[in-house]
Amino acid sequence: MTTIGLIGSGNIGSAIARLAVKAGHDVVLSNRRGPESLGDLVAELGDRARAATPQEAAEAGDVVVVTIPLAAYESVPVEPLRGKTVIDTNNYYPQRDGQIAALDSGEATSAELLQRHLPDSHVVKAFNNIAFAHIPELARPSGDAERSALAIAGDDERAKGEVVQLLDELGFDALDAGPLAEGWRYEPGTPAYGVPYFADPSTVQPGGTAPAKPVSADELSAALQQATR
Repeated sequence: MTTIGLIGSGNIGSAIARLAVKAGHDVVLSNRRGPESLGDLVAELGDRARAATPQEAAEAGDVVVVTIPLAAYESVPVEPLRGKTVIDTNNYYPQRDGQIAALDSGEATSAELLQRHLPDSHVVKAFNNIAFAHIPELARPSGDAERSALAIAGDDERAKGEVVQLLDELGFDALDAGPLAEGWRYEPGTPAYGVPYFADPSTVQPGGTAPAKPVSADELSAALQQATR
């Protein structure tokens, strides 16, 4: 059993938390509004869940998921995450986050920014290229013929192995896209971002809602290779 700390408990964070509890893990949820705002979600998740501050979630988690708007990445606690694996679900949306020069120029990826902020942690980028509604919809047991793959990227092989294991427990295969510098291959605007998981991309509604379809590692790998800058 692993304790998953969540810094951010919105659509993606709550979807991950639900799968984690279902898989037998404990979760410690947090957001910028405070633990009292998470009462309903904690009640839904049951005894394996509790609400906390971001600092407390970072301290409690064996693995910590950062799932907040990218513009707030510097608010992530540094000290309690030293030595830990940190899953980064963030994407860069200039219309929401404002212009970030290092990303606009291609000098860094969004996950590399978080890694620079957390120099003694091990950041692995995952869960950023799938619509939040598709996370529970596509989760399947290991060996299921319709299991989907999610891309991961990271600079630390041990941390990536830890995330591969966790993804397996949550219901997904993992496809290693390489180091954090390659994380751009499944960010917004690329063929691997969102679209492969839509049964019919023409039916996508505002907010990204539409029926999902499983995506194999081979399909996802092909989409990654099609990415251009």
